[in-house]
Amino acid sequence: MKFSAQSKSLYSCVSAVSKVINSKNALTVLNNFLFTLSGNELTIKASDMEHSLVGRIDVTDAEGEGSFCLDAHRIVDLLKEMPAQGMTFEVNDENLETVITYPNGRYDTVAIAGNEYPRMETEDPEAVNETFVVSTNQVLRGIENTIFAVGTDDLRPQMMGILWDIKPDRIVFVATDTRKLVKYTDSAIKPECECSFILPLKAANVLKNVFAKETTVNVRLSHKSVTFTSANFVFNCRLIKGMFPDYNRVIPPSNPNIVTLDRQNFINAIRRVTVFGNDGNGLVIFKLSEDQLQLRASDTSYGTSGRETVSCSYTGTPLTIGFSAPYILEIFNTISTTDVIMKLADQSRPAVCVPDENEPDTELLIILMPMNIVDTANI
Repeated sequence: MKFSAQSKSLYSCVSAVSKVINSKNALTVLNNFLFTLSGNELTIKASDMEHSLVGRIDVTDAEGEGSFCLDAHRIVDLLKEMPAQGMTFEVNDENLETVITYPNGRYDTVAIAGNEYPRMETEDPEAVNETFVVSTNQVLRGIENTIFAVGTDDLRPQMMGILWDIKPDRIVFVATDTRKLVKYTDSAIKPECECSFILPLKAANVLKNVFAKETTVNVRLSHKSVTFTSANFVFNCRLIKGMFPDYNRVIPPSNPNIVTLDRQNFINAIRRVTVFGNDGNGLVIFKLSEDQLQLRASDTSYGTSGRETVSCSYTGTPLTIGFSAPYILEIFNTISTTDVIMKLADQSRPAVCVPDENEPDTELLIILMPMNIVDTANI
């Protein structure tokens, strides 16, 4: 078996596919790429038994067909340092001795037989399937707006991913960790079907990092897994089992106190105030009055405190409420508009954060639970 390929094209493919491989694998063979040559097309596959990613590139001077495995770490590191030039791979079909050559060098190794690479569990052929095509940019926007709110608690596995709530005329992307919840609706997507699934966090990161340059992606949903297919990649991942919480029930129907903030000025003020706050709980206290927001953070263990006043537009009754600074910063960094609107009720009920203007055919809504304030006497 023999083929030639350009080093940069090969490196682009293997570096993308390698993102599926775990740092530690129960099966040693999963530390390898599975190379499969068919005609003038070479496919490169990586898997962790729950996710599999296949990349495709065109090759030249192909002789023979078949599959073999090579150590992924070595291949990626070699190609990373390789200048732009042609390379030839030659695999002995009998003893799997592999020779990699290019004008200035030669590397020898031994491959593993392709039939030793494990296969993921096949899907039930009678499972109900849904298929639709969507712009990759729309998928990435849905992931980027929600991924920061994905839960990490193993006791709540249903929250350790992003819900795709698919309607005929839209897709709603939702993530929550019980402290914050984000709901991103894209009505420009028209799947013309109705279903839902929970995409694991690792799969979301693979889509975000690998499919960024793809134009469109075909989504095929089956009972246990979902497959994303683009011009250059095929990505399959096992879905998270269970029911995602009813996100609509936790969205407050009405929060009468409304504050509009300059996003960047507010972010800078939060960062300054928290320098003198408690790193453990990250509490920042908001004291709202007409056209003024006072921020305060303190750390009684070290006798430090910070206080700053931020101008704003506020409609409502005077209100004092506490929030986690890291969560607030995540939310305000996710929203990209110049101004951000926060809708508040009281100290115990969640705040609703929205951009002052949504992009066409989209709606972003983020909910944040407040923190308890023990003593507000000196605020």
